[in-house]
Amino acid sequence: MNDSTIPVSVPAAFGCGDQPLPAVGLGLWKIERASVGSLVTEAIRVGYRHLDSACDYGNEADVGAGIHKALTTGLCRREDLWVTSKLWNTFHDPQHVRPALEQTLRDLRLDYVDLYLVHFPIALAYVPFDVRYPPGWFFDPDAESPEMRPVRIPLADTWQAMERVVDAGLVRRIGVCNYGVALLRELLAACRIPPAVLQVEMHPLLTQEKLLQFCRQAKIAVTAFSPLGAPSYVPLGMAREADSLLTHPTIMEIAAAVSHTPAQVLLRWGVQRGTAVIPKTSRRERLAENLDLFGLSLSGEQMAAISSLDAHRRFNDPGVFCEQAFNTFFPIYE
Repeated sequence: MNDSTIPVSVPAAFGCGDQPLPAVGLGLWKIERASVGSLVTEAIRVGYRHLDSACDYGNEADVGAGIHKALTTGLCRREDLWVTSKLWNTFHDPQHVRPALEQTLRDLRLDYVDLYLVHFPIALAYVPFDVRYPPGWFFDPDAESPEMRPVRIPLADTWQAMERVVDAGLVRRIGVCNYGVALLRELLAACRIPPAVLQVEMHPLLTQEKLLQFCRQAKIAVTAFSPLGAPSYVPLGMAREADSLLTHPTIMEIAAAVSHTPAQVLLRWGVQRGTAVIPKTSRRERLAENLDLFGLSLSGEQMAAISSLDAHRRFNDPGVFCEQAFNTFFPIYE
């Protein structure tokens, strides 16, 4: 299985056993429902064993159909897959954590997920499943002036409910997304089951060196979302074409020197610094390319040149997009 050649070590949670987190996964954000099922099946066929999903992506039932086909046709065994999903903001109240997970499991057609993450450190008012699912960011999108509706639910209370779904055997490990060092310290000080994985935006324009070093010290594995940087955000108006790392002279020069594509260089940089990466693609020809990183090694000078591009450029920032798109100022980063 070529995507586990460089496994990322992840601590076991409560006797579930050690399982390597495959270094390259398939990110499923923004992949259309009509195509994502067959794409997932094809990804598993070419060697992917790490799938990154979420309630909020709105396509988990279709992802589940793709996984089901792969399993029933013998492309892999369930125990060979690492499937991640995420708790949405409207389900932070402890009483809603397990029902939200159970809905995800029904959609994915699975008995458990390998990793369940708190999607954002943002608690929003509950929206019942029969009103709207996935709930999205607005409390009432049909209101005259729709807004987010934040609620006061301590992150520790949500985490205790996450620990209980581990106890119930519905998830193998739990973790968080979009947390910084301060929130991680607070979580580690109070938790019974520590977070196994932190998933954050991370690419050469946002290297987050201190956060990565802290996670190494705390034995928290790191998954980098948006490892290619800007491409997913350009269609949303959250980045410009000029922000693309795929055409950056430094990346293109290194790509030519190592006879690989700029995308492969960016992904290899992420893997080589010790993170898992979850590039999104809806193009089948890119699946194998994104996975084919393990015959490539970047020199120390090349790694340093790529890291020197850091500009603290965050594309996925609630402090920006919540106000622009959801009429609510909600910063989570300093």
